[in-house]
Amino acid sequence: MTNDIRFFKMLSLWLRHQPDAAGLTLDPQGWTEVDAVLAALARGGVACDWQELLRIVEESDKQRFELSDDANRIRARQGHSVAVDLDWPRVSPPTLSYHGTVERFLAAILAEGLRPMRRHHVHLSPNMETATRVGARRGQPVIVAIRAAALEDDGQAFYLTSNQVWLTEEVPPAYIQILD
Repeated sequence: MTNDIRFFKMLSLWLRHQPDAAGLTLDPQGWTEVDAVLAALARGGVACDWQELLRIVEESDKQRFELSDDANRIRARQGHSVAVDLDWPRVSPPTLSYHGTVERFLAAILAEGLRPMRRHHVHLSPNMETATRVGARRGQPVIVAIRAAALEDDGQAFYLTSNQVWLTEEVPPAYIQILD
């Protein structure tokens, strides 16, 4: 496959938001058969075999997708708008986690906090470098720190995905601080 970005966008759409657009069915944990994904890619005119799919999943800088232990199934690790139960472990977060955004969203974040919008959870980064990469997707990044441990102390649950993304239901404004 020559266009990994097109491939990632298709997989994200199918495995996070619209599996029916590719004729896929996700199980309750978000898994679908690799063979079904390969067939959907072929129907869409995208040449991809199992080895190419494996390469793209393994080399992805954000590790958005994962294969099952037997490599027969694939799923998105997080970011779903369709109903799935990803069974990530509840874990105590670090003192601070981070969220990358851009200036045009900052006022709303400071006023309303972070909300999952169309996703199931708010996504937080484990470090400023990752948050900077996330924020830079939409322009000049602005990084906010989340007082995650304090939020957990006040009853909020945190989950950690296998690619080190912190998930939580929401982050109220009182737990957010702008980093200079």
